[in-house]
Amino acid sequence: MVYHASRQRYESMPYFHCGGSGLKLPGVSLGLWHNFGDHSCYETMKQLILTSFDHGITHFDLANNYGPAPGCAEINFGRILKEELMPYRDELLISTKAGYEMWDGPYGNWGSRKYLLASLDQSLRRMGIEYVDIFYHHRMDPKTPLEETMGALAQAVASGKALYVGLSNYDGKAMEKAAEILQDLHCPFIINQNRYSIFDRTIEQNGLKEASAKMKKGIISFSPLAQGMLTDRYLKGIPEDSRIKTDGRFLKEDALTKERLQQIRQLNEIAAERGQTLAEMALSWVLRDGVVTSVLIGASKPAQILENIRALENTQFSQEELERIEQISG
Repeated sequence: MVYHASRQRYESMPYFHCGGSGLKLPGVSLGLWHNFGDHSCYETMKQLILTSFDHGITHFDLANNYGPAPGCAEINFGRILKEELMPYRDELLISTKAGYEMWDGPYGNWGSRKYLLASLDQSLRRMGIEYVDIFYHHRMDPKTPLEETMGALAQAVASGKALYVGLSNYDGKAMEKAAEILQDLHCPFIINQNRYSIFDRTIEQNGLKEASAKMKKGIISFSPLAQGMLTDRYLKGIPEDSRIKTDGRFLKEDALTKERLQQIRQLNEIAAERGQTLAEMALSWVLRDGVVTSVLIGASKPAQILENIRALENTQFSQEELERIEQISG
């Protein structure tokens, strides 16, 4: 059966300019960090992608090492793109990254020109596309000159293999230095991807959020639900199908301390007063001041995508609500 995208897909999703650029991102984007590996069900993966697009999520975020195994998320996404979404390629925003270990030997990691450009070529082959919309350096590299890494990003754009570039997991000081280099190279650097949530304020503490606003660079936040802690699913115990039980690589059971659970309960009460679930409120909070362009969600079921999109219906907070959230989160 041939897939036809919903005609109403753009009616309710808001799109925001990425910093000072002309590119717009949907308020909610889909990340393929989890649930798109070699052990995931293909039909479920397809439904996650198509449900997202049918509801206005045009941005799909990948990296060379997403899986498991590394590369599998790009392969699976490329298959779905070829079978279902290729007629809509110009309506899609596809991003990928390189910076973490991807292959054996000295050239498969970090930030050298050789690694970044080779990785981009591999990513394009896995996805079966000629270019990505955004190509990121995935993490700071203390041993490679910043000029070399930024030069590789500029080369990716000059070659036509990327339209824009971004930085992921950079702090504010490093981002500002990188931005100056990229500006001199006339390279369209428009976005930072960093972890940000009610429970993780690192980008506020390391200057990234403030510097991004000042320099008119977008931010897209990953883990806005703190690996699922900013939901109500753990308030009655740990479900057997939860990420803690099925994939303990990122969220450990000992993270749910008595103090953390109390914070979650109190935040859940504020969300209920707002007419939102805790997950919806957590996403709304990230987008509250307009500095963050989009939130990256992960999902294992299409219903989770629909719930997360509802966060966009109310991103306004009273001063009292913000103060209560600050007091609870510490």
